[in-house]
Amino acid sequence: EVQLQASGGGEVQPGGSLRLSCAASGFDSDDYAVGWFRQVPGKDRAGVAHINSRAGITYYADSVKGRFTISEDNALNTVYLQMNSLKPEDSAVYFCAADLARKFDDGKKWREYYAYHYWGRGTQVTVSS
Repeated sequence: EVQLQASGGGEVQPGGSLRLSCAASGFDSDDYAVGWFRQVPGKDRAGVAHINSRAGITYYADSVKGRFTISEDNALNTVYLQMNSLKPEDSAVYFCAADLARKFDDGKKWREYYAYHYWGRGTQVTVSS
């Protein structure tokens, strides 16, 4: 059974940093890609970053490029989202999601929440002074 567990959220001041973790179990990380999404009330989940080890690629939303970094530790089967220079508009519930990596090889669906079958519970990130 595929399971994802997101953690690491919290409250931070603007300009601060947080690192989110997504601990995965039940699948081989070489076969699956993982995405981070965020959601604010009244809006759909928006793709933030994606890592596809099979293709050796990462993607980022324009709004986080240069500030967020997605990475993975295969030994721990964990994907991280390092978030630096946080802004109030980064405040949201953050989710990690996973699905077969081959679905994302063309790079077209990585930010679409409906493309991912497996989801973890969200973790709240609040950026406020």
